[in-house]
Amino acid sequence: MKTRSTFAAGLLTTLLTLAITLSVPLATGIATAAPLMYVPTGPTNEVLVIDLHTDRIVQRIAGLENAHGLAGNARAFYLVAGSMQPQGTGGNGAKPAAGNDDAHAAHHGKAAGAAATSPSATPFVTLIDRRTRKITRRIGVPGLTHHTAVSPDGEYAAAVHPGKGAVSIIDLDEQRVIENIAVGAGPNFALFGHRDGHLYISNTRDGSISVIDTRQWRRLGDIDVGGEPEHMALSADGNRLYVVDVGNGKVLEVDLPGAAVRTIYPVGTAPHAVDVSTDRRWLFVSVRGENRLVRIDQESGARLSVDLPPAPYHLEYAEVVDKLYVSSRKLPRIWVLDPRTLAVRGTIDLGRGVGHQMVVIPE
Repeated sequence: MKTRSTFAAGLLTTLLTLAITLSVPLATGIATAAPLMYVPTGPTNEVLVIDLHTDRIVQRIAGLENAHGLAGNARAFYLVAGSMQPQGTGGNGAKPAAGNDDAHAAHHGKAAGAAATSPSATPFVTLIDRRTRKITRRIGVPGLTHHTAVSPDGEYAAAVHPGKGAVSIIDLDEQRVIENIAVGAGPNFALFGHRDGHLYISNTRDGSISVIDTRQWRRLGDIDVGGEPEHMALSADGNRLYVVDVGNGKVLEVDLPGAAVRTIYPVGTAPHAVDVSTDRRWLFVSVRGENRLVRIDQESGARLSVDLPPAPYHLEYAEVVDKLYVSSRKLPRIWVLDPRTLAVRGTIDLGRGVGHQMVVIPE
């Protein structure tokens, strides 16, 4: 019995040692994987992949058509890029990595075997596989897409069509549009609630936020915020929605349980983008009309601003690396700032294009 027990104990020790040894490379690989930021560059027809540890461009994903909107998260297999230009009107129209010519033609709204010289000018969104970083499919939608959003579970995407007064809902597993929902006038930005089962759409031309039920995909109603609401950000707890009122130079804090404006923050001429820290303490706003970036401490009310010419545009607070990224509307540049001091740590030269809707994903 003693011999068997000793043998069993030795075998167990060996197996445990082997398991630990085998697990080390995997654990190390996960721990050292760099968080990435994906940035569409508009008419240059690319999405840039940036390593946030080094702030260097590690890849350029080509084949987009004037992508401004981009969305994704760690649970989604795909990045979803909108297009402000229909296929067949001057874009490079790169063929998806997977699929034959007939499939490629079908993605572009052409009959199989149709000549490549006569493409159909069909609006669409593009799916980019995050694992391969290649375009895998294009999905036809009713109109040109400005911004996009992906649900927290990674199963659905929303594409906002400003010219149609509508938003398309895309099932990312089935890779097709399942609903087209009418919203307010001039829809601009989309955000999925974290846990409330709602999708929020800002409507620039009628001063409202449309609220959509994501369980039944129907419009529940609108939150009247006034002004010209565009970009939005959501607090980590899902209880506050921050909305940029471009025309009136303000950021509105909307209480979501109450569906009403709670606080108004004047920020200056022509603000563009907004983001909020996870602890909801800091609110960051790019004020393009005044070439400034503003940070508001919501606990104390204190403000800190820095001149950031020319034309600070989209921004993203990447808490995973403790950096704030701000693009320029007039230059192919992204500034890298310290969120505590707003000091510029460095810049990322895009080479060409303009940085639009930035997406940070801890890979």
